[in-house]
Amino acid sequence: MPLQGFCSFLCCRHGFTVLGRDYGEKEEEESFELRSKEDEATCNGRGPLDITLTQPGRTANGPSSRSEIPEEMRSLIIEKSKGAIEEDAETVVKGWLYREVRGGWIKMRRHWFVLTQDSLDFYTSNEKNAKRLGSLVLTSLCSVIWPDKQSYKETGNWSIMVYGRKHSYRLYTKHFNEAVHWACAIQKVIDSKAPVETPTQLLIRDIQENKCNAEAVEHIYNHNPILKHTERPLYSSLLPFPYGSLEHTVHSAKGYTTLRDEAVKIFNSLQQLESAQDPVPLIQGVLQTCLDLRPLRDEVYCQLVKQTSGTPSPDTPAQLRYWQLLSCMSCTFLPSLSVLKYLHFHLKRVQSQYPDTEMDNYSAFISEALGKTKGRECVPSWEEIRILINRQEMICSVHYPGQGCCKLPISSHTTADEVVKKMKERLGLQLSHNTFALFEGNTYKERAVGGSTIVADILTRFENLAAKEPESEHQWKLCFKLYCFLDTDSVPKDSIEFTFLFEQSHAMVIQGHLFTSEEDLQLLAALRLQYLNGDFSTHTPSPPLEELFPRHVIEARALALVKTAPAKPACCPSRFLTGALHAGLWKHTAVHKIKAEDDLRFRARLKEEGASMMASIVESWKTLQGRAREDVMSVYISVVKQWPGFGSTLYEIDFYISSTGSFSQRLWLGVAATSVSLYRQGDPEPLESIHYGQISSYGVSDSTTFKITAGDREFLFETSKLNEIAQLMTAYITSAHRTQRPSQRTGSENFALGSPVQELSSHPV
Repeated sequence: MPLQGFCSFLCCRHGFTVLGRDYGEKEEEESFELRSKEDEATCNGRGPLDITLTQPGRTANGPSSRSEIPEEMRSLIIEKSKGAIEEDAETVVKGWLYREVRGGWIKMRRHWFVLTQDSLDFYTSNEKNAKRLGSLVLTSLCSVIWPDKQSYKETGNWSIMVYGRKHSYRLYTKHFNEAVHWACAIQKVIDSKAPVETPTQLLIRDIQENKCNAEAVEHIYNHNPILKHTERPLYSSLLPFPYGSLEHTVHSAKGYTTLRDEAVKIFNSLQQLESAQDPVPLIQGVLQTCLDLRPLRDEVYCQLVKQTSGTPSPDTPAQLRYWQLLSCMSCTFLPSLSVLKYLHFHLKRVQSQYPDTEMDNYSAFISEALGKTKGRECVPSWEEIRILINRQEMICSVHYPGQGCCKLPISSHTTADEVVKKMKERLGLQLSHNTFALFEGNTYKERAVGGSTIVADILTRFENLAAKEPESEHQWKLCFKLYCFLDTDSVPKDSIEFTFLFEQSHAMVIQGHLFTSEEDLQLLAALRLQYLNGDFSTHTPSPPLEELFPRHVIEARALALVKTAPAKPACCPSRFLTGALHAGLWKHTAVHKIKAEDDLRFRARLKEEGASMMASIVESWKTLQGRAREDVMSVYISVVKQWPGFGSTLYEIDFYISSTGSFSQRLWLGVAATSVSLYRQGDPEPLESIHYGQISSYGVSDSTTFKITAGDREFLFETSKLNEIAQLMTAYITSAHRTQRPSQRTGSENFALGSPVQELSSHPV
C-alpha cells in the first residue's frame, strides 16, 4: 500500500490524474506542445502512449555545445555526439548545399548537410571531426517548399525551404534534380513522424472518453484552465499547425503570416468582441480569415468553446458576444468530426447548466444550424450577421416577369431549389410541365443559379457589388423565371405562367435571340405598346425604342447607309513642309479625322433611323385600337412561335469547321427541348440540328472548348458559357427521360440545377 500510494503521487506530479490529464494551473502552459516518443520507447522502457511536454523557448540557432544547441533539439530527440559526423544507418542524404544567411553582406554560405531520421544538420565540412553549426529537428509539423522557377530566375539556383518550429532553412543548389531529391527525402522523413498533439487535443479526447461520467468531466475542467474562459492573451494555438509562413500560398497577398500567428491574432479579436461597440466588422473579419485559411476553422471553434466555458458572468452582453460569433460560425463552416463531437457535448453541457437563459437559446440555435450547414462560398454579409446574432430569419426579394416581386423568409442554409419550390407554391405553378429556376442578373447580364447554391451567398455577392458601385443604377437582383420550355402550347392564356412566357419572349426579341423579319419585329413592338399603354393617345408617354425593338437591327441599317454614302476626301495642304516625316504625320492626323467624321455620321444616321422606326411602330400601334391585353399577349406569342426555334436559349459561339480547330465561324448555338441547333446570325433556319437521341456525350474539351459527340461526328466550339450550356442540356435530357417514365413523375417535381463548376467532365447520354 505505501508503494502504491507513492506511485500514484509520482504520476500526479508528472501531470496525470486518475480521471484525466492535468497540465497545470497556469495560463502560460497553454503554449506547451506534445509529441509521441515512440522512438525512445525501446531505450527508456516507456510505452508508446506516454507523452513528453516541451515548452517553447527563444533559443536561437548556435554552436554545438549543450547550452547552445536549440532547445527543441535537446527536448525532442536524443542528443548526438558533439561535433562529429558519424556514418550510421540513420543518415538518409548528405551533400553540399548553400544556405541563405540573413543580416550580413554574404547572402549564401556553403555547408555540408546531413539528413537523418530525426533532424537536418549542417557542418563546416565533410570531415569526420567537423563542427556542427546547426540542427533543425524534424517533426510531423515541419514543412518543405519545393523548388520553383521564380527563385531560379532571381538567383540562378534552385531553392527549397524547410520550416521548423524555431527556425527555417532556405537551401540552394545549382541542379534541379538535386533540389528535388533533397525535398523528397526531407518530406519522407517528416511523413514518417508520429503526429504531434497539443494538450487541448488530448483533453478533448479525455472528455469524449468520460462524457458519461459527469464527475470525471467536471474534474477535467476544474484542473485544466486551458479549457476555460480567460482574460489573458493566448501565446500559442490550441491545435497543432504546420510550421512555415503563408507567403507561398494563394492568400499571400492578404498579408497572412503563419497559421499559428493567425490563430493568436484571432483569439485577440475574440477578446476585443467583449468591448466592441459594433461586433459585426470583427465577426465578419474572423469569418473571412476562416474562409481563406481552412485549417483555422477547428481552432476558432475550440477557442470559442474555451471562452464560453467556465465564464464568471455567463449571461452578460459582453460574454454573449462569443455566442453570437459561434452562431455565425455554425451557419458558415462545419468543424472536423472530432471537434464537432466536442462542440455538441459542450452545447448540451451548457444547456443543462444554464436552462432558460440566452446561452440555452444560443446553444439550441447552434445545434440546429450544425445539422443544416454544408459550407459557404462567401462569408455572411453585414445584414445577415446582424440577423444571425439575433437568431432570426432573413427576408429575400425574388422578382418575376411582369414587374412582380415576392418577399420570402430564408435562412443561412436555404438553397436555390428551395426558393424555387416556395415560389412555385406562392404563384400556383406546381402543376406546370415547364421547369423554373432562379436567375441572378442586372440590366446587362443574367445567369441561372445552381439548384444547390446557398441563396445567402448570392445576397452577399450582391452586397459586395453594391459596395463597389454604390451609385450604379443597374443593381443585381434575383429573378424567378422559366428555365426549360418543355410545353408552351398547353399553358392557359389566363394564367401567370402565360405572362412569364410573354415577358420572356419579349426579352428574347429585344436581345436579338428571335430570328424573324423586320415587319414582324415592328408588329411585335406595336403589340408591346398596346399591352403597356392600351389604345393610342398623344398624351401617353411611350417607352424608349430600345425597350420595344432590337437595337442591333437599327444599328445595322444605319451602318449600311453610312458605308454607302460617299466620303469627303481629305486634301493635304501644299504650303506645309514636304518629306517623309510630314507625310506620315499628316496621314496619321487624317485617319483620326476621318474616323471622327464617320462616327458623327453614324450617330446622326442612327438617330434618323430610330425616329423613322418609332414612327412606323406608332402607325402599327394605331391599328390595334380596342385590343385587350390578353388578346395582345396571345397574338404576340403566336407571332414569335412562327420561328421554328422558339423556346431555344441561344449562346454565341465560335464554331470550329474542322476537328483540328484550324478554322472557326461565329454562330449561335440554340439549346431547346428536343435538340441543339446551329444558326447563322439572323438566319431563322438552322444549319444543323442534333437531336438529343443522337448525342452520345457532351462536355468540356478544355478550359474554353465545348464538345458534342453524335455518332461518328464531333462538334467543337469555343464559348464563355460552358457551365450554362452543360446545365441546360442536362436539364432537357433529364426532363426527356422523365417524360419517358410518366408513372414516376409528379406534378411538383422540379429539376435541380447543378452547382457551377470550372471544368465539366464529359456527360454520357
